[in-house]
Amino acid sequence: MVRHELSMREKSIVFVGFMGVGKTTIGKKVAKKLYRDFLDIDEEIEKEFGMSTTKIFEQFGEKAFRERERTMITTLSEQPLHVISVGGGAFMQEEIRAACLANCIVFYLDISWENWKERIDLIIESRPVLQNKSMDEMKELFYKRQSAYAHHHSKVKTDNLNEEEVAEYIVESLKVTWGLDEPR
Repeated sequence: MVRHELSMREKSIVFVGFMGVGKTTIGKKVAKKLYRDFLDIDEEIEKEFGMSTTKIFEQFGEKAFRERERTMITTLSEQPLHVISVGGGAFMQEEIRAACLANCIVFYLDISWENWKERIDLIIESRPVLQNKSMDEMKELFYKRQSAYAHHHSKVKTDNLNEEEVAEYIVESLKVTWGLDEPR
């Protein structure tokens, strides 16, 4: 079967970045503005398992979660017109990174360590990877993942911007890109 190459306008949009940066919130806003379906991979996996990510990690282990994450993201990356938020650790997997970069438009939502630290209390309970970690261990994980996030099509610094400003910037930049991509 011959696979149809998607145009820039058809490609799904993927948001990557450290946990708690706002991938889901911003992704939902971008999807609404572009009239696209929004998918949060962690939420989709939770629906399949019928339990929270934390419970999946406890009951089945991180490996089972990561395998399902890989299958789901690589399949969705080939589908058009989605806005997809991937978990903070997903881009650590080479296969996921390669599929998203080849098939989608990947936006890296970048936040500084200083700004991220202010969000810890809001997210720690729902992030199994942060459980029982010291501040130094969290900082180490934060910087370790930066190398995976460095593989993207566009980076947006989220420091000093609210979710609406980030979403609007992304939508406007896509419209400019799509305008330049149009055949004459």
